[in-house]
Amino acid sequence: MRTVLVTGPGGAGRTTAAAATALAAAASGHRTLLVSAEAVPGFPAAPEPTRAADGLDHARIDSGEHFRAELTELQNRASGVLDLLGAGRLDGEELTELPGSPQLALLHTLRRAAEGDWSGYDTLVVDLPPLAEALALLALPEQLRRYLRRLLPAERQAARALRPVLAQLAGVPMPAQWLYEAAARKDAELAAVQALIEDGATTLRLVAEPGPAGEDALRTARTGLALHGLSADLLVASRVLPRHSPDPWFAALAAQQEKCLDHWRQDLAPDLPVHEAAHLGRDPQGPDDLAALEIPAPDTRTPGRAGDPWWIEEDPDAEDGALTLTWCLPLPGAVKKDLRLVRRGDELLLTVGPFHRIVTIASALRRCSVSGAALADGVLRVRFTPDPALWPRTS
Repeated sequence: MRTVLVTGPGGAGRTTAAAATALAAAASGHRTLLVSAEAVPGFPAAPEPTRAADGLDHARIDSGEHFRAELTELQNRASGVLDLLGAGRLDGEELTELPGSPQLALLHTLRRAAEGDWSGYDTLVVDLPPLAEALALLALPEQLRRYLRRLLPAERQAARALRPVLAQLAGVPMPAQWLYEAAARKDAELAAVQALIEDGATTLRLVAEPGPAGEDALRTARTGLALHGLSADLLVASRVLPRHSPDPWFAALAAQQEKCLDHWRQDLAPDLPVHEAAHLGRDPQGPDDLAALEIPAPDTRTPGRAGDPWWIEEDPDAEDGALTLTWCLPLPGAVKKDLRLVRRGDELLLTVGPFHRIVTIASALRRCSVSGAALADGVLRVRFTPDPALWPRTS
């Protein structure tokens, strides 16, 4: 299944672009599912896939209902402990969703898609939150899995064989048992979502309105995309005005947009196709208006994420003939003063502006010590020197 993730700065029309992308995919003969947390004019708003057009179904995420269902299930699983503590349970009617619920509901929806709950579709189009939130959301499965491994490592489940005996003596299920079981279950769910995001059939579409605000957001986002190894297949310029207008006010705005688009093509995203979606003079109200935007269907032949973008180079010019390995990561738009790099054990902690990622060091470099790092031409190069105490000796 081809997965297309659509995002852009807030107010740029990303939901409209996502719906138009899904409609174009359906028109090209691919059975398509559009998933969105926002209402799409002219589309049904049911939480389960419902027919919106020929070959196109739409499912709207209900974050409030998901929050209530998850918390109710958690109370049921921990019923023994809650009863022991004399805690009063919360009814679904009195639960109000907390901040972060929409993101968790979207991850749950992606998990359902990854595990085949919605089978039979050729293309899945996902309307993501605004750009900064979307990048954080896409990084969340990897981060949460790391937290689970650190807080509840499977190898530390001591005295597993004694838990049934202890549970009988205490008269309630042992907390450690259900806690580790819940952690294992959540790790499997997060792994499915992470696999979907990192799959070669998954790609990203960016939507922005030509102008200073959109350009600033895209400039910041391209660094975050590169840090997390995400690739985009299209940049949709939304609400593009006609270039020739007798009205001086509209003509000035159109000239500003054209200048911005030229800069996008030449400097900001020279390797990314740009599609200009015309301003309809109104908000799109249904499939006919979406089709008028002429946003192309995703190309099934174009790969999505092509694996981890890191690569390793050997430095032939090292002093004294010592072996030096360089781990390289392209970070377009990164600035040295906003870059922070820390090694801790077998992990590398990277901070680039507002973006943060923790990556596991390649196995070939774990027996080396970091001897330096440099940022040049949009590429971060981290130098590693073999540790004599750990590196295999040669005769």
